[in-house]
Amino acid sequence: MRFHSLFETSSMDQLTILQSNHHQQQQPPIKVILSNLLILTDRISHAAVDESKFYKLECAYVGKQVHRLTRMLRFFSHFVDSTSLYERPVRGIFTNVGINLNHALTLVHKCRHRGIILRLISIAGVLDFRKVFNLLDVSMDNMKWLLSVYASANQGIILTLPPIASNDTSLALVWSCIASLHTHSLNLKIEAALELSTLARNSDRNKDMIVIEGGVAPLLKLLKDELSPETQIAGAMALFNLANDRNRVRSIFNEHGVPVLAQALRNSYILVQIEVAKLIARMAEHDGVCQEAFARKNVIETLVRLLSTEGKINKFLRSNSVNKIASSSSIWPRHKKEGKLEVSRLIVEFNTNCCRALWMLARDNVANCRKITETTKGLLCLAKLIENEKGINCLMTVMEITSAAENNPDIRKSAFKTNSPAAKAITDQLLRLIDESDNAVIKIVAIRAIGHLARTFPARQTRVISPLVKQLCDMDPDVATESVIALGKFTCPENYLRADHAKSIVEFEGVQRALNMLRGNDEKTQYHALVLLCYLAMHAGNNEQLQQARILTGLRGAGKTVAHKYSELRDLVAQAVHHLKLSGY
Repeated sequence: MRFHSLFETSSMDQLTILQSNHHQQQQPPIKVILSNLLILTDRISHAAVDESKFYKLECAYVGKQVHRLTRMLRFFSHFVDSTSLYERPVRGIFTNVGINLNHALTLVHKCRHRGIILRLISIAGVLDFRKVFNLLDVSMDNMKWLLSVYASANQGIILTLPPIASNDTSLALVWSCIASLHTHSLNLKIEAALELSTLARNSDRNKDMIVIEGGVAPLLKLLKDELSPETQIAGAMALFNLANDRNRVRSIFNEHGVPVLAQALRNSYILVQIEVAKLIARMAEHDGVCQEAFARKNVIETLVRLLSTEGKINKFLRSNSVNKIASSSSIWPRHKKEGKLEVSRLIVEFNTNCCRALWMLARDNVANCRKITETTKGLLCLAKLIENEKGINCLMTVMEITSAAENNPDIRKSAFKTNSPAAKAITDQLLRLIDESDNAVIKIVAIRAIGHLARTFPARQTRVISPLVKQLCDMDPDVATESVIALGKFTCPENYLRADHAKSIVEFEGVQRALNMLRGNDEKTQYHALVLLCYLAMHAGNNEQLQQARILTGLRGAGKTVAHKYSELRDLVAQAVHHLKLSGY
């Protein structure tokens, strides 16, 4: 009989098994596990010292090792009753200790008998004892590390490695940091949260490890400490670096993160709100469940209120909040002039991140878009921000709302009524951007938003048509393509006022510009230009400009070169050509 089979499971294998069982049935309390380990050490001491019949020196040494291990376990019992005990490393190391103690117990039990057993293990026994010595040394080193983490909980993050994590340096640091989050020291909590944030920033493996090892709940708890803005900021930053994946976002959600973030957004200082808004945006971006949960917690209304002029003024006047943060932060300037610049910078950053949060909450979510339009001054607030800010987040929010309105008659009729001041304000800003912006991306978004609203504009509002027709000649092909797509929505069969809009496009010389687009090499541009020309031919009526532009010739040629790949486009061209012939062209 050989005893080496008792020792085939390594420390890292044990740890892997422990982590893979993380989501299994509820484990026994730490106090029960510790009690069972102490019973096991008593049994080993009794068998090794009192009952051994051979290998007495080796058994005695096992007894000394177990005695030292017993003292460590008894000392650790002082921390077990703490309500803030972080259990993950404790369970991992206790599992390792239990396995190694069982190996030791099995071996010393063999030494109580004489006869055939003695002859069988006379050669293998020494090797097996050496393995047990090593295993118990490993258990003691693990316990030393564990005691150092909890005994010096308020003195700093422990950077040493326990043997159980010797092949994974990040695990020991994650354990130490999360344990520090459970202490009463604010400075240590901040240091630990920032360290976790750094660990998570560029490593998905570290992100998953922090979540698995129970880091989310204590990080969320930091956000509840409204008296310490720096603590809240550190917690929000760490969670932000975790939340770039749906599963990890759902872990934050499952730890009741949505109500915590909603509360922090409402009641915290502006520097905290900036970080919380970033986190809300990222969670909403990756998980539709979070989109809806944030809406239920009135986060949309909070963001609109904060983005309003009144909300920002109140935020800076409120109990000298900026100065309170300054007293504990090195980033705040000490001179008055620098202070004014910092306030301006903060307002821009605040608006940018709150607008992005609003955008991510609205993205592909009709219910949330409706909620924004129903919020007091929601659209007016967005129009004002577009007027004053250079960022794109607010504009993207408007595009999401207009997209929802395009496909939802209720939103279209309620939010974008002809006589609505809010709708007029949004339209004015979109048209201004189309006319004045030098940024192609901003132009494209504004044009797309106008296209979404094509069915809301009355026939007399030709001021919307003219800027779109002008953009057909834009040097940027993407801008021109987006414009021709938008004009197609004004003239399509689904638009009740298609005939009026088609006549306006012809009057603004849109026919020749669309024909010119057919001569390019971009297939998408050619496709949509041909669609627009077909609609103009069918809906603009008898128009001299159509004849002068030789639209019939253009459609026939495009039917052979562009439409041949698309059956629906071939049919549309045929209808347009037939209509022109009937009209005498």
